Amino acid sequence: MTEKQEEHSPFGRGFIAASIVIGAVFVCGLLLLLTGLTSPSPTASATASTPNPPPADSSTPDRAESAVPEPAVPDTPEPSNRSTSSACGLPQGDQRVPTTPPAVDGWDVSRRVVVPRSRTAGPAKVDADGFRRCFAHSPSGALFAAYNAISAIGDQRKAVATVGKLMLPGPDTDALLRELRQESPNEFTDPTQLAGYRVLDASRDRFTVMLALPVQSEYVSATLTLAWHEGDWRLAPPAPGEPVGAPYSQHRDLAGFVAWSGL
Repeated sequence: MTEKQEEHSPFGRGFIAASIVIGAVFVCGLLLLLTGLTSPSPTASATASTPNPPPADSSTPDRAESAVPEPAVPDTPEPSNRSTSSACGLPQGDQRVPTTPPAVDGWDVSRRVVVPRSRTAGPAKVDADGFRRCFAHSPSGALFAAYNAISAIGDQRKAVATVGKLMLPGPDTDALLRELRQESPNEFTDPTQLAGYRVLDASRDRFTVMLALPVQSEYVSATLTLAWHEGDWRLAPPAPGEPVGAPYSQHRDLAGFVAWSGL
């Protein structure tokens, strides 16, 4: 991967090396752009690539979206607090999985990413550093939290504070914080916007969703898992050496996703 390509990474070199980046797809064949302090090994590159889809039926038009295998839902640490109460007093609200775009009160620009806001779903609080928190204990609240998580991790200069607030506490988060404290953030990064979502798994205290991110004329999806912890949704940290958002998939369009964007 060339230096020119690395400069187009949406979150920069240091954050990616610390495994706190949503990947982007870039250039010929939509290659997964995961730059770091060292070049990725051939094995790692092969792992990051989307598996080849099965042969298309002869009646399927060439321009149709290739079938992408459904990613496995990652294991999530058990939250240490199963209280159903929101830390900010938000009502639990509708417990149905949002199969249509949720209602919003508005779309805000948070750390250069456009994210949703709702009086019932959250966020109910915005910290002085811009971190948005306190979401409803519901699938819709988790979805709002996932969208806002993308904006939260986009600013490397606030990486340590963000991880401490956003990630589910545990040894993987502790390891990530140690790595982040040893790195110099890259201040010149491009934001990654959101185009839609696909809920993979939803239960009382756990929510896994694929988020579609536009890249040139196509899309890449990242997979986030959130767990209810101490009155709010927290993001499950990646395993050591893995980036946030894996597994990734590439898509020609938003077929199979619920289109939901403030742009």
